[in-house]
Amino acid sequence: MKKNILVALMASAAFLSISATEVADSTKNDSLIFTTIKEIPITSVKNQARSGTCWNYSTLSFFEAEILKKSGKTYDLCEMFVANRNYMDRAIMKVRLHGDMQFSQGGSAYDVYYILSNYGICPEDAMPAPGTMYGDTLNNFNEFFKVMTPYVQALSTSDAKKLSPAWKNGLQGIIDAYLGKTPEKFTYEGKEYTPQSFAASLGLDWKDYVSVTSYTHRPFWTEFPVEVQDNWRGGLSWNIPMDDMARIIDYAIDNGYTVAWGGDVSDDGFTREGLAILVDTKKVADNEGSDMAKWLKLSAKEKNDKLKKLGANVPELTPTQEMRQEQYDNWELTDDHGMLIYGKAKDQNGREYYMVKNSWGETGAYKGTWYMSKNFIIAKTMDFLINKNAVPKDIRKKCGF
Repeated sequence: MKKNILVALMASAAFLSISATEVADSTKNDSLIFTTIKEIPITSVKNQARSGTCWNYSTLSFFEAEILKKSGKTYDLCEMFVANRNYMDRAIMKVRLHGDMQFSQGGSAYDVYYILSNYGICPEDAMPAPGTMYGDTLNNFNEFFKVMTPYVQALSTSDAKKLSPAWKNGLQGIIDAYLGKTPEKFTYEGKEYTPQSFAASLGLDWKDYVSVTSYTHRPFWTEFPVEVQDNWRGGLSWNIPMDDMARIIDYAIDNGYTVAWGGDVSDDGFTREGLAILVDTKKVADNEGSDMAKWLKLSAKEKNDKLKKLGANVPELTPTQEMRQEQYDNWELTDDHGMLIYGKAKDQNGREYYMVKNSWGETGAYKGTWYMSKNFIIAKTMDFLINKNAVPKDIRKKCGF
C-alpha cells in the first residue's frame, strides 16, 4: 500500500453534507445519517502524516485489536520498529536482485506480519517518537527517502564484481538516523523484554492469520502471491470467489473480528471527508439530464454540486467478479491504501457500510473513521489479512486451514 494518499479527486466530496453517526443534521433531506449495526473495540486513531506507511499503521491496528479482543489489554505498538526492519530487508532484496524490484515507502500487511513473527516488536515509547529524530513532530519521510533511495539504487545497479558488507552498516545508519534504532532490550510495565519476548507476551498465535483475495486469473481455492509491487516478500493469499470473500468480511465483523484491508481508494467515490461509495456515474449523469460524455467533461466542482443534490440517494454500482478482474488487469484497481475494518452501519435508505479506521489522524467528518459502502469495499479490495477463526467454517474447510 502506497502513499500518504493524494487521491480522492473530490468528485464525490459533495455528498458530504454529513455529520456523525446518528448525529447528522436530519433537517436536510440529503444528509447522510448512519446507524451503527456492529462496532468492535479498537485502539486510538494514529497519524501516518507525510509517510507512505498506511500498510504499517493499519496492520498494527489490526494486531492491537486482536490483542484487545483476546486479553482486554490495550497496546500501542511501534510503527517505526516495523519500518526500520522492513526498509532494511527491502533494500537487501533489491540489491540481491541487482535492482530488479521497486524500493519505496509502501508495503503490505504481510510485511508487518513477517516483522512481528520473525523480529518481534516493541511498544511505541521504546523508540523515539515519529519525526523527532529530524526535528519534526510527526512523520515526514521526504528527506529520508531522498537520502536513502539513491544509496540503495547505486548499490543495486553497481557494476562491481563483489560488494563489501559495509554497505549494510551505512544504510542502517541512515535508517536509524531518521527513525531511531530498534532496541535490543527495553522495560515495559516494570519488566524487561527483547522485541522477540515482547511479541511472544502479546498472546497471539502467528499461525492464526491468513490473507484473502479474489481474482479469476488464478485458480480459486488455492494460494498465490498477489502480483503487486509492494508484495515484494511474496506473501500468499487465498484466492476465493468474490461472494465468499464478501461473506468472510461480514462473518468476521459479526463475530467480533476486525479486518486489515488493503485496496484502492483512488476512485472518485472515496472522499477526504469520511465517505466511500461505488458511484454509478452513468446513472448520476442520466439523473442530471446529461449524457455520459458531457458528465465526464464537467469540472470536479460541477460534479460535486450535482452529486450534492443526490446526497444519500447517490446511485451505486453492484460489483461483479468480472469487474474486479477487468479493473485489476487494466490498473484501475491498485494497492493504494491500507485501513482497518472494524464495524458495520447503514444509512437512512438502508444502504450498508463498513466502519473503517484510517491513519490520517482524527480527520474527516467522523474523526478518523470512514464509512465505506459494502459495494465499494468488495469492488476495491486488493487483499486483506484476517484471523482464520473469523472465516466461515465451510470456507475454512475448502481451503484446508
